[in-house]
Order: sequence, then C-alpha cells, then structure tokens
Amino acid sequence: MATETAMSPAAFRETALRIEQRIAEAVVGQHEIIRDVLVAVIAGGHTLVEGVPGLGKTLLVRTLAQSLDLTFSRIQFTPDLMPADITGTNVLNSLEDGRREFAFQPGPIFANLVLADEINRATPKTQSALLEAMQEGTCTVANQMHPLPHPFFVLATQNPLEMEGTYPLPEAQLDRFFFKLLVQFPSTQELKDILNRTLAVTHGVSGPVASGEDIAQMGEFARTVPAASYVTDYAVRIVLATHPDKDEAPGITRRYVRYGASPRGAQAILLAAKIRALLAERVNVSFEDIRSVVLPALRHRVIFNFEAEADRVSADEVIQEIVAAVPESGF
Repeated sequence: MATETAMSPAAFRETALRIEQRIAEAVVGQHEIIRDVLVAVIAGGHTLVEGVPGLGKTLLVRTLAQSLDLTFSRIQFTPDLMPADITGTNVLNSLEDGRREFAFQPGPIFANLVLADEINRATPKTQSALLEAMQEGTCTVANQMHPLPHPFFVLATQNPLEMEGTYPLPEAQLDRFFFKLLVQFPSTQELKDILNRTLAVTHGVSGPVASGEDIAQMGEFARTVPAASYVTDYAVRIVLATHPDKDEAPGITRRYVRYGASPRGAQAILLAAKIRALLAERVNVSFEDIRSVVLPALRHRVIFNFEAEADRVSADEVIQEIVAAVPESGF
C-alpha cells in the first residue's frame, strides 16, 4: 500500500485520516488520544498511555496495529515477568547428526508494534529490558546484538501509580517515550455508545489501511516542514522554563520542579508540532501547534519535588502555568 510518488501534504493528511477513521470504528470517543497516538507513531516515537482499567487503552493499541500492515505482539507485564521473557534467550537445540548447539529464540519484542500492557506491573529489572530496544532499535542477548524490525514502536499502557501493585518507571525509560497520554473516563453519551456497540453483534475491524512504509514516508515528510526560528525559540524557552536553575524559570518552576525536561522533550515538541501542522492542512508550524503538544511531550519528563506532592498539584497544572508564563517572543 506504499505510495510510489513522493509524499505530499494532501497525501499525508489523507493517510492519517484513514487510520484515524479505522481506529474510530472500534474505539468510542477519545478522539484527542487517537490523534496523539497517531502523531507519535508518525514521528517514530513510543507512547505511554495511562488510565484506570477498562477505558479501552489496550483496544486502542490493538486496533492501531490492525489498521497498519505491521507485525504485532502483546506483552502482559506481571510481577513475575523476567527480562528474557521479553527479549528472548538462547536455547539448546539437538541437530540431526546428534550434535547440540545454542540458537537464539526471539522474544515478543521482535515485532514492528509491541503492546506493553500494564508495563508498571513488572519490576524495574524487567521494565529496563526495553531500554536498549526503545533507544537503539536493537536487543543484546548473551553479548550478541540483534537488530529489531523496522519500523519499531512500543505502545505501553500503565495504571495510575496510586493503584496497588505498581512500580514507577525509571526516569531514563520515561524519557524514551515520545508522548505520555492520559485516558479520561468517557462522557455520558460515549458510555451509552460503548454499551450499544459492545453488546451488539460485531464483525471486528477490517484490514489495514496503511503500511509501515507509508508511516516511514510520513515521518520523513513531516521533518521537512519548516519551522520559523521564532517558533523554534518558543519551544526552546518552554523547555528551559521547566528547569528551576535557569533564568527563564518562572516562580512555579522554582517552587515545584526538581529537574526539568531533557532535550528529547524539545525534539518531541517541535516534531509533533510539525505533524500537527500537516494534519491541520498547513505547511508551517505555529505557536498554537507548539502549545497543543506541550503536555503530552513534557508531563512525563518533568520531575517534581516533595512540595508538589504535598500540595497535590498535577504535572499538567504546573506545565500549563509554565507555558502561560513564557512569552511568544523572547531571547
């Protein structure tokens, strides 16, 4: 299903809308979440989706996999899951001539799209098995490096940390997620639609509407979208404003933030803003594009201090105030 001609803004948007519509066949509501997941996939990034059980997080990721012509695997994270259960291991095989030799048995991580379900139910040791894969696109087992399929995406779901039996993800792993999305409880009408749809006879989602090559081309095309220097400066100032030791930091940062966002945060903001611009049928990035992606790009990258926890302020509240304090013009 890959296109033979160069990608254009119209073709980019048409393919994206086909994927969104296919996902909407199975997922009720959550339009902004669907859009953000698609933005992250086009950018070639990984996505962390958080919400209480039963809100359709797993369904969303599985439907996305069905919409794309990619290999798919699902890993259910549990406290007894071991790193080898994810990466694979060397097994001893018997050959026809009676000899034995070790052969690598790939784990479920060897797929284009990996659903890491309830990732924070596993211990940090097992969570860290994904670190190399998410950053380098490789997996090392017994000193042997194995390349992962391309493209490679991890779409992880997690339960809120307040729930029993969860382990916080390491900061280094959180930083490797392009976006962190929060799934909210459906509205009254959406809940009715869920009941009507799930209790009726259904035939599932039809076949894929895009390929891995389509997604790769869309990602490459998005990187060519120009961003004016003053727009890039605006994204940079927002990221700098999350660091309490920087001159750009407003009072709320100095009060509640321990460590600010990494350079990956700035990269995620600008690339996601370019994709948002294309989806809005524009070929230039605006300030509003930047603001529309700040929360999913930074809410998991800013580390808060004890005072923030004591005052029960959320990451979104702090980041929104930081953005409000950063002027569009500066430097």
